[in-house]
Amino acid sequence: MKTTINKSDIKGSVSAPPSKSLTIRALVCAALAGGESEIANPLISDDTNAAASVLTQLGALVKKDKGVWKVTGGNLHAASKDLHCGDSAATLRFIAAVCSTIPGKHRLVGGASLIKRPVGALVDALKQLGVKVSASPSGTPPVVIEGGALQGGEAQIPGDVSSQFISALLLAAPLSQNGVTVKLTTPLTSRPYIDMTLWCLNQFGIDIKTKKESFIIKPQKYAPAKIAIEGDWSSASYFLALGALSKEGVTVGNLNPSSLQGDRALLDFLRRMGAIVRVKGTDVTVRRDFLKGINADVTDCIDLLPTLAALAALANGRTELKGIRQARVKESDRVIAMCKSLEKLNIYVDESGNSMTIIGGLSQIESQTVINSFNDHRIAMAFSIIGAASGNIVIDGAECVAKTFPSYWDEFKKIGGEVK
Repeated sequence: MKTTINKSDIKGSVSAPPSKSLTIRALVCAALAGGESEIANPLISDDTNAAASVLTQLGALVKKDKGVWKVTGGNLHAASKDLHCGDSAATLRFIAAVCSTIPGKHRLVGGASLIKRPVGALVDALKQLGVKVSASPSGTPPVVIEGGALQGGEAQIPGDVSSQFISALLLAAPLSQNGVTVKLTTPLTSRPYIDMTLWCLNQFGIDIKTKKESFIIKPQKYAPAKIAIEGDWSSASYFLALGALSKEGVTVGNLNPSSLQGDRALLDFLRRMGAIVRVKGTDVTVRRDFLKGINADVTDCIDLLPTLAALAALANGRTELKGIRQARVKESDRVIAMCKSLEKLNIYVDESGNSMTIIGGLSQIESQTVINSFNDHRIAMAFSIIGAASGNIVIDGAECVAKTFPSYWDEFKKIGGEVK
């Protein structure tokens, strides 16, 4: 689907959708707990539906009522067919580790985007714990696991490859026979996502000790829980960025100012760029002032890269984004995707290794420019920001927002977004 974004008079209020990351973590924990758990305010999207579907194949009962999902778990078994994880990397990585504790043979597959994303470090770590597991020769899905009794022991894994690998080990480790120590061989990046995993585990009765660069997990049982999913700062970032371009501003509700989510850092970045930011309860209001380029480290909030790159193109001066390496192995290579698309708009962009420089100043776009979404929801939503500010942006593959935010274009229209 091609969607045209024209210059828009942005103003008003929206509500942030529930957190994808917390919804999937809660689903996995609930499936591992004996008895019924309740997940209030879950995100309903392609990724969370994929997680629920795979867990159902493994024997969990997921009852989806309005505003709450009731999950009965604790008695998982091998599925009779491949476990298709859609394009959800978190689903595949978390459940691959969980399958190591479930007797039988498991084969996890994914969609066109997911089968290109790495799992090699997780496979290596599981092998260190005695699991029979394999991936393709390139270290990508499908992943095949011979599940059973997870013996435990020590698993060494890089801390700067993907936090999802570490979270996957933390989710499976309590079900080991002898306990697990996860030792990081390099400094940890994306620490907020690990903190979210630890918080979610604690809600389901799991206690994990941290010691320097190690996580120590003793054998434990998951307990059923009732958990409410807070708003998603990643999804909110596009509306907060739109507010920074709006004279009257945009208010985004359903946000926890004390959230563990790393993308909450956007508020600091917006203030430094010159936007006016006000937080009142669970509402965040952002409005326009004079936007200027900044230096920003996105190591612990990597999903903000497309949002910040779009804002940088519209700000005055030079922006340098550091810590961008992990953005290269998402649904697309987001560094290359943003560079190619911004260059089509005659914005100077330079990327090398772990940093990216953008010289802003984009105002009016005179003729329609087609932007490839690369089937990446965050690229599509990022360019809606530029389209609203400058007009004449056509996003090819705009329906990909359904991965995490199915109602995005409707919400965009509610605050004045001109969409065709």
